[in-house]
Amino acid sequence: MDTLRIGLLGCGTVGTGVVRVLSENAEDIRARLGVQVEIARIAVRDGAKPRDKVIDPALLTTNPSDVIDDPAIAIVVELIGGVEPARTLIGEAIARGKHVVTANKALLATRGPELFEAADARGVDIIFEASVGGGIPIIRTLREGLASDRIEEIAAIINGTSNFILTDMDREGADYAAMVRKAQEAGYAEADPTLDVGGSDAAQKLSILMSISFGSRIPWTDIHVEGLDTVTATDLVYAREFGLKCKPIAMARLVGEGLLEARVHPALLPRGSLLAAVDGVFNAIFLRSRGLGPSLFYGRGAGMMPTAVSVVSDVIELGRNLLRGTSGRIPHFAFHDDLLPAMRLRSMDEVQTRYYLRFQVADQPGVLGSIASVLGARGISIAQMVQKEPSGGTDGAPVDVVMVTHRAREGDVRMALKTIDSSVVTRAPTRLLRIEEGFGA
Repeated sequence: MDTLRIGLLGCGTVGTGVVRVLSENAEDIRARLGVQVEIARIAVRDGAKPRDKVIDPALLTTNPSDVIDDPAIAIVVELIGGVEPARTLIGEAIARGKHVVTANKALLATRGPELFEAADARGVDIIFEASVGGGIPIIRTLREGLASDRIEEIAAIINGTSNFILTDMDREGADYAAMVRKAQEAGYAEADPTLDVGGSDAAQKLSILMSISFGSRIPWTDIHVEGLDTVTATDLVYAREFGLKCKPIAMARLVGEGLLEARVHPALLPRGSLLAAVDGVFNAIFLRSRGLGPSLFYGRGAGMMPTAVSVVSDVIELGRNLLRGTSGRIPHFAFHDDLLPAMRLRSMDEVQTRYYLRFQVADQPGVLGSIASVLGARGISIAQMVQKEPSGGTDGAPVDVVMVTHRAREGDVRMALKTIDSSVVTRAPTRLLRIEEGFGA
């Protein structure tokens, strides 16, 4: 083989980046791989759509079969996104003995095991570095670099849209809706941003990281998820007074033999911690492993070139395997399934952390004492507290009472808040944010 021919399914932002990386870095790639990489065909939905000048129109087709059925194409690069038709097309490519590169975290999180089983049966590989963290080489690190270590904890900022929104809410003191609009205008958020700001995107990526880190096969839909709409500009102002900063955290940790804790939600971090310093659209993955201890991986988690760099790196890895006549060298999700213990998720009621609580209550004597009494009855102790004057100095207006607790059990906190929120002196549901520490402080 003197030329490795690949085919692309989809040629949007990332696909254009892949073409650019292969063109601009052609000589370096050839020197690393030993042969030239050539794009033989690109399947697109609309062949008449204007495209970057780096795209050769002669390569375009609107028929995916022109890529999948071409015997000269050894690797299919899927960049369509979503579950269908990507799942069907990848299945057809596997059936024809083609290796696959994908950046499709939604597909891997929902249908990954069946595709991997089909690939193993056919003797081909599916590689997916760009599915989590864009250009950050976290998948390869977990599958290979840390294969000898035992991962104990992951804490990650893996959705750039959410991080952009919370960063600007903190900097500008603006409300959530205004920052969503800003993210949309900047091109960081979709017209419907629900997948990002609702936490599902991060949960899908976290489930992939969990599979590779812990050997878990827990569906992403079982992970506890909360969106950014639980955060207000007022909460970020108070958080600053306590030396805290809000970040969209996806975390998972081993808490017992066969027992994992996994959740995706906005969290308050000490401002001096490493993850608190990750702003804008940047991503970061903090790992704690038994031998290495803490480590942090930081970079651009999305965008044309960072994601394209990871995709092309996967093409090079598969090319090396092809040139040596090997496949299946590493299990797709890092572990041999038949050697894995069963794993389950801990109930959110059993989670223990510190909490930020903001109560809106009537400005009258005894209210503070009654709140403290309800919390105390559930074993929840108060570490710090702030109480503000009524809004605008108006008599009868509700006041904010903000508390930071010591470590407490979530089930106890929820039961206490149920009692407090049903009180006649409470004017709005209590705002709750978890406080997470130990991520490289």
